[in-house]
Amino acid sequence: MIDINILRNNPELVKENIKRKFQDKKLPLVDEVLDLDKKLRAIKKEGDECRSKKNQISSQIGKFVAQKNFEEAEKAKKEVGDLNKKIAELEEEENVISAKVKKIMMTIPNFVAKDVPVGKDDTENVQLETFLEAKTKPFDVPYHTDILEKLGGIDLDSARRTSGQGFYYLTGDVARLHSAILTYARDFMIDRGYTYVIPPFMIRSDVVSGVMSFDEMDNMMYKIEGEDLYLIGTSEHSMIGRYMNTILDEKSLPLKLTSYSPCFRKEKGAHGIEERGIYRIHQFEKQEMIIICKPEDSEKFYDELWHNTVDFFVSMEIPVRTLACCTGDLADLKYKSLDVEAWSPRQKKYFEVGSCSNLTDAQARRLGIRFKTEKGNVFAHTLNNTVVAPPRMLIAFMENHLNEDGSVYIPPVLRPYMGGKDKIEVKI
Repeated sequence: MIDINILRNNPELVKENIKRKFQDKKLPLVDEVLDLDKKLRAIKKEGDECRSKKNQISSQIGKFVAQKNFEEAEKAKKEVGDLNKKIAELEEEENVISAKVKKIMMTIPNFVAKDVPVGKDDTENVQLETFLEAKTKPFDVPYHTDILEKLGGIDLDSARRTSGQGFYYLTGDVARLHSAILTYARDFMIDRGYTYVIPPFMIRSDVVSGVMSFDEMDNMMYKIEGEDLYLIGTSEHSMIGRYMNTILDEKSLPLKLTSYSPCFRKEKGAHGIEERGIYRIHQFEKQEMIIICKPEDSEKFYDELWHNTVDFFVSMEIPVRTLACCTGDLADLKYKSLDVEAWSPRQKKYFEVGSCSNLTDAQARRLGIRFKTEKGNVFAHTLNNTVVAPPRMLIAFMENHLNEDGSVYIPPVLRPYMGGKDKIEVKI
């Protein structure tokens, strides 16, 4: 959510940002907010005048009584009663208009960084760098579920019977590899100075609306029936929500955190759930990284975050590239975003395995996350990035480390977490 003062003082700047994101249908919202804001300020002014007048008249009632001027005292009491009624009506109207303003302000997108490429959708994202050589195999690489099945590592049929499409059982060495990757990711981030956290896996609606846009909420979140609780789609949600309505000590910043959680997503929309495979599913586990910092430091930490993911994948000998997300591919709260994509020898192209985002103060304004300075309280900046989400990581891992005989090579960094094994053997 942007600062309403910017909208008041420079509405054209806000409209230009909306156009850069190809959301022209939202342009009328700017003028609508300005009209509502004008009414709101007029109501507040009238309310303040009524309260001042009420206090003035109230102070005279005692004098009238002391003077035994009961007629004037009763007249004053009636005026106070009328003013109380008027104040209540104004406060009710103020609450209604304030709620409308907040809802619209939460729909207007955050400002986009000047260096974000302009484009309508993810097809116009721009490659930045590649890391490690993207190699093809001298043999045909099977689909990832075929690889996993030969390793005795996945059971999709049983998962469909127990849970439906978009779920899976991992078994044996593949399940162990899945856990090994997460444990290695935890240690990797701890070694880089991040505090490890296991957060709640359910959050209330006021946290959900604070961490994401309404469209994202509808497309992603599972609601717990009969309760004000949602299953998290990523640990970022509860990690940022932890600091809701908090004034942090400036000396405590930056907060550098890494968190583990299961994640639950409806995956509504154009992408949908795959009938086969584990690329897009309803349930998965993830290691995340989050930073809460001063505004002047967020660009620096944005670079630190995506470098962490790149270094993590490179340490497991998986080629990756970085892509700058264009304006039309940014969610409403994002100032800028960078995707990390892993190489697929089977498809001979890269696919997304992580996303790094700087949200500036957009989340902090929604959630009331500030820090105390000598000049007053300031909204913090929030950033997040995926360390690893093993289902997609497993696809990249299996394809890049597949041997011709169907076995899968385990790089040295993971062997301590795999009981010293240097490969997973074919079982079928």
